[in-house]
Amino acid sequence: MKPSPIHFPNYPHSLPPIPSLLTAARLLPRVQMSSSALQRAAASPTIPPLPDNLIVLGCGAVSVDYLATVAAFPNPDDKIRSINLKVEGGGNAGNALTGACRLGLKPRVISKVANDAQGRSLLAELEGDGVDTSYIVVAEEGNSPFTYIIVDNQTKTRTCIHTPGNPAMVPEELARSKLSSALDGASLAYFDGRLWETALVVAQEASRRRIPILIDAERPREGLDDLLNLATYVVCSEKFPQALARSAQHLGLGERPGGACLKRAAWDISEALGPRLASPERLFQSLAWTNAPSVSSALVSILGRLPNVKFVIVTLGEKGCILLEKNTTEASEMEETEGRLRISADGIGAVNGRLHVGTAEIISPTELIDTTGAGDAFIGAVLYAICAGMPPEKMLPFASQVAAANCRALGARSGLPWRADPRLAPFWL
Repeated sequence: MKPSPIHFPNYPHSLPPIPSLLTAARLLPRVQMSSSALQRAAASPTIPPLPDNLIVLGCGAVSVDYLATVAAFPNPDDKIRSINLKVEGGGNAGNALTGACRLGLKPRVISKVANDAQGRSLLAELEGDGVDTSYIVVAEEGNSPFTYIIVDNQTKTRTCIHTPGNPAMVPEELARSKLSSALDGASLAYFDGRLWETALVVAQEASRRRIPILIDAERPREGLDDLLNLATYVVCSEKFPQALARSAQHLGLGERPGGACLKRAAWDISEALGPRLASPERLFQSLAWTNAPSVSSALVSILGRLPNVKFVIVTLGEKGCILLEKNTTEASEMEETEGRLRISADGIGAVNGRLHVGTAEIISPTELIDTTGAGDAFIGAVLYAICAGMPPEKMLPFASQVAAANCRALGARSGLPWRADPRLAPFWL
């Protein structure tokens, strides 16, 4: 089958044909809103109805973030002054569920804090946003989790120094009746990989009830493999798959056609999207997750180990994201069929699905304030998109727009958009 040109609605010309591995991929344009579109959105009184089932249960980290913006990161033994200072809620699960709540969902959260000033402020902030905190364990002793975050105004990077809550949460602190109540009516369960012993108990019960499960695989953590085995959806950072992909080395897939096709695709994508992306070599390295022999082998290795997964999203920061929808077949070789990809590897079966490549919004240096919580904002939007039944070609730019909005304010939650935000209007049409 001859590849057909892929059309970019926001670009003046069609992209060149992309080789077989990405023939079925959909390159999603950067969301661009003109002033007239913003005015129409602001004037429009109609926002589509919310999904039928709004309840999402999350289990994971909540914390207090102490953020300080500095002109440049200090050298050892330096004394510097902050430019801005902010104290607000943080933690992966707390951030993602706050984002989902602002988009219209009704999240519940399972976590643990202490009955101290930080813990009380955490509960108040989550409740103020509409997150159900009745399943959070409040310890009378110990300390709530908190994080010092230094935001470098020069490099636009942040450095986090985290202090975990003490004592840590254990499964026995979540009564069976509470667990049952937390899952009643839930359309989706989300885990950020923290509190893994408790999370595993919750995930096993969610799986028994056939509630779909989304796992945030930000980085390898204790117990994460057990959670991933129950996953329906996975969102991971570009650095995470390399840890799992090392197991693909024994498959001998490094020199298979997928790797060569991806290298060629990296050149085509880089040429089509222009200088805002890294060089083709850097782009390929990101797509291949550094240590993986190729994207094809990494995806087959990861998805082959996760039999229940419907899709995996790999976030690439400013370079966008990749989503692979998967169906397992008995194919014995890689081929393209009916607009889908069939990739197989000896010993782990085959993956038959569709690859989507999403681009990120360009944020000017003057608008880019802080990337803290950008990944959590993305996941919060994905939670909403799954509940709303958004197709991948709409989900990826929607989640990227939410994450980009969050980068325009200091902290993980200040910039999270509400459902009526004009910047989200194109996705309600």
